[in-house]
Amino acid sequence: MLSMNVIFKRLRGKRILILGFGREGKSSLAFIKKFLPHAEVGIADKNESAFKDLQTDAKLYFGDNYFDAINDYDIVLKTPGISLKDKDVDITKITSQTDLFLEEFHNQIIGITGTKGKSTTSTLIYHLLKESGKDAILAGNIGIPIFDIIERINNKSIIVFELSAHQLQFIHRSPHIGILLNVFEEHLDHFGTFDVYRDAKLNIIRKMGEKDWAVTTGEFDFYAAEMMVHSLNYQYYDFGVDWDSVPLRGEHNKLNIKAALCAIYAYGIPVDEVMPYLYTFQPLEHRQELVGTFGGVTYYNDSISTIPQAAIAALQTIKNVTFLLLGGYDREIDYSSLIEFLAKNPVKHILYTGKAGARMFDMLQNAGYQGDIKNFKDLNEAFEIIRSLSKNGDVCLLSPAAASYDQYRNFEERGSIFKALARESGSF
Repeated sequence: MLSMNVIFKRLRGKRILILGFGREGKSSLAFIKKFLPHAEVGIADKNESAFKDLQTDAKLYFGDNYFDAINDYDIVLKTPGISLKDKDVDITKITSQTDLFLEEFHNQIIGITGTKGKSTTSTLIYHLLKESGKDAILAGNIGIPIFDIIERINNKSIIVFELSAHQLQFIHRSPHIGILLNVFEEHLDHFGTFDVYRDAKLNIIRKMGEKDWAVTTGEFDFYAAEMMVHSLNYQYYDFGVDWDSVPLRGEHNKLNIKAALCAIYAYGIPVDEVMPYLYTFQPLEHRQELVGTFGGVTYYNDSISTIPQAAIAALQTIKNVTFLLLGGYDREIDYSSLIEFLAKNPVKHILYTGKAGARMFDMLQNAGYQGDIKNFKDLNEAFEIIRSLSKNGDVCLLSPAAASYDQYRNFEERGSIFKALARESGSF
C-alpha cells in the first residue's frame, strides 16, 4: 500500500464531521477508525434510521437541523447524496472521499464523468486494462466507495474512477486523465440550476496541471486550452476498431469506446495491447439490455435512461419499437428534444407514468402527436396494457427519460422489475 500522507495531513488533528451516512459515510467512518482512531468524529444525517445498529463513540446528529452540526467541526467529509443547494454553509470546510483521494493519488487516476455513458466507459476501461495484464482498480460512482480500495493500491495500480457531478462539485484537483463525455440537463433537484451542475462536471478538467490530459469533445476543448493541458477530442479517433464485431451497439457507444481508447493512449499504454479485449466486453445491465422474446414480444430494458437524450439514443439504436414506456419522477428537465424526435419518429404505442410522464403527455398532445398514448400507474398495469394490444413481432422498450424514485429505490430496481414482468409475460 502506498503512503497516504496528503490525506492524513488534511485530516489529522481536525474535528471531522461525516455528512450523510449511507454507503460512503459508513466507508469514511471505517477509514477514520482504522487510520485515525483518536480523531474527534461526528456523524450527521437527516434520518435517525441511518444510525440503526451503529456501535460508535462518534456524536450523532439527525433531524431537520442536522446541518447545524457543521458549525462544530473543522472539516466536513460530505457524501455525494447530500445537496448544499440553498444551504448557508462555509464551503471551505467541505471535502469528501473523492477530493482527498484525487489529491493523494492524482497521477494514477483515469477519471470519467458525463451525464450519460460514464459507467459503460469506466467499466470498459477497467476491462481493457485488467484483461491486458495491468493492475487496474475500479471504484467510485460505479458503487464502490473509493476509500474501500485504498489498501489495494501500489505504485503500479491504475485507478479507474467513475465520477458523478455530486463527487466533483467540491474538489481541489482533477484526475491525471480526465474524460468528460457529455453534459445534459439532469439532477436539477440537487444542483438547482443547469449552470451549477455543468460547472461541477467541468471540475474534471478545470483543476488539471500542465502534464495532465483532458479527453473531451470539441465543446469542451477551450477549457483544456485555458488550463494549458494536453487534450484529445475523442470524436476524431477511430483506432482501427472493427465496429461490426464490438458487442456495444449504437452511435453513443461508439463515442464511449473512442473515449476509453483515447484515455488509455493518454496514460501511455499502446492501444494495440488492449484492442483484442474490446471484443470480449459485455454490456452492462439496464442499458439497452435485450431481455428476450416472451409471448411474441421482444423486450429491451433501458432503465438507466433518465434524460431525453438517452431515450432518443435507445430509439435510434433499437429499431421498430412498438411500445415505449416513458416517465417517472419529475426533475423539471426540458423534454422538448424528445418530443420533437417522437413527432418525427412516432411509436405506435406510448405508455407513460408519473409526473414526468404526464408532462411529456401534455407536450406530445400540444405537438399534435398521432400515436396511441396511454397512462399506467405501475409496471404491472403497463404489462396488462401491452398484453391487450400486442401481437407477434412487437418490440417493447423501457426507456423512461426520467428518474425512478417516485416508485422505486433506483433505476436498477425499476429495470429488474421490468425484466421479471417481461419474463412472466410469456406464460400468459
